[in-house]
Amino acid sequence: MKTNLVIDAEETFFDYEQVARVLDYPREARLPVQEPTTITITSVAEMQQWSRLQKAAGRRIAFVPTMGFLHQGHLSLLEEGRENADLLVLSIFVNPTQFGVGEDYEDYPRDLAADTALAEKAGVNVIFAPSASQMYPAGYASRVDVEGITDLLCGASRPGHFKGVTTVVSKLFNIVQPDLAYFGTKDFQQLAVIRRMVLDLNMPVEIVGMPIVREADGLAMSSRNSYLTFEERRQALVLSKAIAQSRQMVAQGVFDSEKILAEVKAQIENCHKARIDYLKICHQLSLQEQDQVDQDSVLLLAVYIGKTRLIDNGFLLA
Repeated sequence: MKTNLVIDAEETFFDYEQVARVLDYPREARLPVQEPTTITITSVAEMQQWSRLQKAAGRRIAFVPTMGFLHQGHLSLLEEGRENADLLVLSIFVNPTQFGVGEDYEDYPRDLAADTALAEKAGVNVIFAPSASQMYPAGYASRVDVEGITDLLCGASRPGHFKGVTTVVSKLFNIVQPDLAYFGTKDFQQLAVIRRMVLDLNMPVEIVGMPIVREADGLAMSSRNSYLTFEERRQALVLSKAIAQSRQMVAQGVFDSEKILAEVKAQIENCHKARIDYLKICHQLSLQEQDQVDQDSVLLLAVYIGKTRLIDNGFLLA
């Protein structure tokens, strides 16, 4: 679906010089912009203004929030958003408030130029790439906290992480004003938390979860995969193999969670570079641990491969 990005030159305060540079138009053709293109907005106020104008014109906005360093998993979200709305917005923001002390905020991979090129090919209308000072200006003092479901799994391992996630996502929803927002199910707990927040706070946005995209050998795609050495990359396959082993045991009639987890734990610990953070069989909605596998059971695991923490998940019954 090809959509024109319409910008009202009389009502917005965009940097049209920047838009012209993106389009490489001669000066006399700069106003108004009438060709489909990808523009980058870094100001919260300008992003809100753009969204208000589009919403007033009756256009539906699909939104994909990311921390950048895009891979095929992100592109699958963009593709789905492109097909289901009039306009597509991608945010690229490495959010400092969801990283704990000693985590990889400073080292997190960033490549805005490459991300912009991928976004253009994916048909993104707007890249929203704010600075930390735009999102959290001097004096900022508010947080969004979803209780209960954030105390488990990644929440137990990374205290404060989900408070940072819910705060930034709620801010992004208020800024971009999307009708649809797309998230990958690799971050299974994050998706559950965001759905809970949207439901509890009556946010007018539909949350769409998209399947995990994997490499040909089964490794779930992640920006953090770039940290892995050749040997670590090989051993990282233990996560997807753990899911496959669990499914095989269930298919053979083993429904006892303790037995399944014991076998999987032994398999992971055979990899000398692997260290288990958590390994659980949980209900897909409550994320509470289950003694017996049923249709709602999901294997959730976080494993350090060397210094890199990877997560993965999979339903155990088709």
